[in-house]
Amino acid sequence: MSEESKRREALIYHAKPTPGKIKVVPTKKYASQRDLSLAYSPGVAEPCLEIEKDIDKVYKYTAKGNLVAVISNGTAVLGLGNIGPEASKPVMEGKGLLFKIFADIDVFDIEVSTENIDEFIQTVKNIAPTFGGINLEDIKAPEAFEIERRLKEELDIPVMHDDQHGTAIISAAALLNAVELANKKLEKVKIVISGAGAAAISCSRLYQSCGAKRENMVMLDSKGVIRDDRENLSSEKAEFATQRKIDTLEEAMKGADVFIGLSMANIVSPEMLLSMAKNPIVFAMANPDPEIKYKTAIETRKDIIMATGRSDHPNQVNNVLGFPFIFRGALDVRATKINEAMKMAAVKALAKLAKEPVPEQVNIAYGETRLTFGRDYIIPKPFDPRLIAEVPPAVAKAAIESGVAKKTITDWEKYKDALLERLGSDNKLVRLLLNRAKLAPKRVVFAEADQLNVLKAAQIVYEDGIARPILLGRKETIEALMKEIEFDANDVPIIDPKTEEENPRKDRYAKVYWEQRKRRGVTYYSAQRLMRERNYFAAMMVNAGDADALISGYSRSYPSVVKPMMELIGRAHGATRIATTNVMMTKRGPLFLSDTSINIDPTAKDLTKIALMTSQVIKMFGMNPVMAMISYANFGSSDHEKATKVRDAVSYLHRHYPDLDVDGELQTDFALNDQMLREKFPFSKLVGKKVNALIFPSLDSANITYKLLKELNEADSIGPIMMGMRKPVHILQLGASVDEIVNMTAIAVIDAQYKEKWEQENQQTK
Repeated sequence: MSEESKRREALIYHAKPTPGKIKVVPTKKYASQRDLSLAYSPGVAEPCLEIEKDIDKVYKYTAKGNLVAVISNGTAVLGLGNIGPEASKPVMEGKGLLFKIFADIDVFDIEVSTENIDEFIQTVKNIAPTFGGINLEDIKAPEAFEIERRLKEELDIPVMHDDQHGTAIISAAALLNAVELANKKLEKVKIVISGAGAAAISCSRLYQSCGAKRENMVMLDSKGVIRDDRENLSSEKAEFATQRKIDTLEEAMKGADVFIGLSMANIVSPEMLLSMAKNPIVFAMANPDPEIKYKTAIETRKDIIMATGRSDHPNQVNNVLGFPFIFRGALDVRATKINEAMKMAAVKALAKLAKEPVPEQVNIAYGETRLTFGRDYIIPKPFDPRLIAEVPPAVAKAAIESGVAKKTITDWEKYKDALLERLGSDNKLVRLLLNRAKLAPKRVVFAEADQLNVLKAAQIVYEDGIARPILLGRKETIEALMKEIEFDANDVPIIDPKTEEENPRKDRYAKVYWEQRKRRGVTYYSAQRLMRERNYFAAMMVNAGDADALISGYSRSYPSVVKPMMELIGRAHGATRIATTNVMMTKRGPLFLSDTSINIDPTAKDLTKIALMTSQVIKMFGMNPVMAMISYANFGSSDHEKATKVRDAVSYLHRHYPDLDVDGELQTDFALNDQMLREKFPFSKLVGKKVNALIFPSLDSANITYKLLKELNEADSIGPIMMGMRKPVHILQLGASVDEIVNMTAIAVIDAQYKEKWEQENQQTK
């Protein structure tokens, strides 16, 4: 290898990897001596020389751009006070874990053994070249103000003291929403702030930026109300000194609209709460015990809007909603600082997100029936997966617009996708699926709408414009559940096939069914009786054109639901087989597995049909099918009939569908590992292509693989998707989650769109 080739290889090795899911292993190869020679000597010299020539290339060849220092001297550890640097280390390590979990940011925690401002600042400046950002933590006031101010001035990387700004940003977002719910104006509300430390000062300043007036604020410290006639006030306290001639918290609370607690437990009495204005807003954020107990507060004032710092009460003001995402946005545009515009962007993004429909996975995570914007939900929950895709882009945009970004983002959708991929939340395919369904929503029958999860899914697809649901089941049960989850929809039909009021429709369906099957032992009476069964009734609704698609199977075994669908709906024109495919959301991207539910031991001819139907489904998702026909053998290595049937199916497909990217028989590892395939079987049609579908030789192999992937790798699944049916009918797995039902509904809608388009084109051809 030439010297220039060696140089290029070393630079490629050290180039920053593409952002991906959280890893706990090195991102570079390290198995061989050759790998180590690239990682260290002599290969490492090349990126060093490049950085020497252009210091900005440190972001290209090292991890600096994704590395934050969490730095403290342990002088103001939450709830513990000045415990020193060593004792603060567990807190800093925990903070680093939160950065990684929520925003995929790498962290070194650094505990500095000094309380001297100059020494602390110099230490941080000396180590700053290592990091892309600095998170100051648990430093007592007033030193914290000076340390942060000087570091922001003297460093060209983002610096933020989270104790000041984190609480301020989260509580400001909550305050904006609380004021709106209380039907008040921020510029007019009277605010009491209990506490005068770093967090209280920062909160007060940010509230002013949001519109609050300083003359409407009263701040208290351990000595009482901070008045303008008090002596020896720090500059920060003097900034918020009031002219009002009051001394106590009790006096300050009279007629106040808002109480902000950043002080100590149990200092607010029920009497103080009763003296506040109508619809009082109380943020009692002292930890672990708030300024007034949550239960006491809500029992004292029924009109209260309350937040605390605790996770066991509604409206937790938790800094984890802020700092990971703020730094993520700042790092991604290489911001030189975190300025007011960026903080305000985070405030507005969080406030706005709380008003959006909450994903079901968040409801499940917090044991809620349904979280909706209101008095008990004014800020998002920390485990809301949307945070990573909403807050960092807002912060990054503000950095660019305010002129502190060294890097510009132009494709914001691509950036959002990259953010989701960082945390293994790559739902791009699902988002595309849902958006496509919204283009032309169809009428979808939910055959088990008296099941809570099914009804929740119906509510989501209705409210998001994915489908127009038709609810089947006991009307009283459905209406009670709708009230419980606040599903207000007067235009959504509720049908109980067993009731007398549905008799005309049942009789019509029964007559059609009897005409179709009277020579197969079905009497008119038995047809009428079957129409009382919801799956038969639902299938006939689709057949009769009273609905466009059908979802069932949540509470009944797969075979028991398939039977009426096969009898009433039947196969599509030209289809000789019915089959299913499951889409698995794997780390390598969407992977279709067929057939996972219907054909136990398909023949070679069956396999060709399954492959062709799978290719159509993949195209329906907007992807180009690249399919491997799976076996225990590779290209003729076995003459057993289990292998030869796969070989025969591939041979047929190659002859009759030469443009289709399909090959086999192949073992699974060769199908999914292009390097292995290229080395051993360079003649394969799949070389250089990313396989996105596996066609299995039997039901057991397909079903076992799908469930292994789902359980061991926690891969999300969409399916089983029915293929070859005359009408859009899709059967859920027993006990499917709400998200799975929503996704399957989107599939049903797109299937209906696809079939409608095919019928229109077919009629035009005729």
